[in-house]
Amino acid sequence: MTVYLRSLETAVPPTVLVQTEARDVFAAQPGLTRLGTRLVGTCFDSAAIDTRYTAVAELTKNHRADNPLFFDAGTGLVLSPSTKVRNDIFATEATKLFIEAAQKALDASPGTNLLDITHLVTVSCTGFFNPGPDYKIVRALGLNPAVQRYHLGFMGCYAAFPALRAAKSFCEADPDAVVLVVCAELCSLHVRTSNDPDTIMGSALFADGAAAAIVTAREDPEQPALMQLDHFETVLTPVGEESMAWNIGDEGFEMVLGNYVPHIIDDHIIGALEPLLSREGSLLGLPYRDIRHWAIHPGGRSILDKVQSRLDLTDEQLVPARETLRNFGNMSSATVLFVLRHILDQAPAEADDGGGERICSMAFGPGLTVETALFTKLTSPARDESTQAARDAASPSAQPESALA
Repeated sequence: MTVYLRSLETAVPPTVLVQTEARDVFAAQPGLTRLGTRLVGTCFDSAAIDTRYTAVAELTKNHRADNPLFFDAGTGLVLSPSTKVRNDIFATEATKLFIEAAQKALDASPGTNLLDITHLVTVSCTGFFNPGPDYKIVRALGLNPAVQRYHLGFMGCYAAFPALRAAKSFCEADPDAVVLVVCAELCSLHVRTSNDPDTIMGSALFADGAAAAIVTAREDPEQPALMQLDHFETVLTPVGEESMAWNIGDEGFEMVLGNYVPHIIDDHIIGALEPLLSREGSLLGLPYRDIRHWAIHPGGRSILDKVQSRLDLTDEQLVPARETLRNFGNMSSATVLFVLRHILDQAPAEADDGGGERICSMAFGPGLTVETALFTKLTSPARDESTQAARDAASPSAQPESALA
């Protein structure tokens, strides 16, 4: 049975964080050692990021608060609220992004009725509350209260793939199933100043964003699908358990992203891809660059560099991942869906015979876990035009505000 992705939409909060401005703020914090100050400059400048988005409205340059929690614009100090304060904001602001992304995905799938949704899978690792985002989406959008709801929490940057894999399994078990998958992350809630290299790297990389998709095996001749969900695989590297982690501290969640992570990926990426590519004999042993599209989670510039070099991919094949990193930063689980959206927006290949273009995708997370997937991009000019029109109609008209200036 073929399972399709019928829509894939993204959403970001309204506040834009300019990388150079954020760098200067973090580099000016009291308590930084000389080495810490140098690390801030190096991490922010080498991240290959221009802009990111944050749900913390307090970071806007014109915002003034009587009792600032995250950033005192008057003194220029980055503050460090408790985990409870951060999580309370998550409950409010993440709900907005979950609902916005879900609504966009439904608007971009006109053949899908609200009451058609049989399953809802939500994903986040940057906060917790209950009744959770799955409940909030059902209530806000008017879904059937009996919809089957699942939440994948605290899995990290690779979690979009378990969510899509679960959606595929639901559809294979029930041909009438229609699954709404929504990832939303507010990584910026956990940013803070420190001399610790991992914390500095997190401040330079992480951002907020959401993405949502409609997955089903139902055929709809009036609305050609965007993509086939072909295969998924999971691999744990033999080393790296301490090199990438996500822990809960008293002043927010604490990221561990050791500088050896790119080397671990470099050493083990070939082996991690083998189980996936062996699912189709025609792909196993094929030069990697012969697979047209590569949707790689941009965990950081050095990770993309290692993957490109090890797999001998072209600069063009890395554009979706690098452009996502440059414009949005690392939004944890939602990020690889932004990369896939970039690929889906590309014009069809001239040589396409109508059978679709293959996409090999991967994401990395704590463990070290490597999630991989094979998709087929289905080309249809009518599909492209209708999807873009729906996305444009759902886009906010207001321009984002600059932050930390």
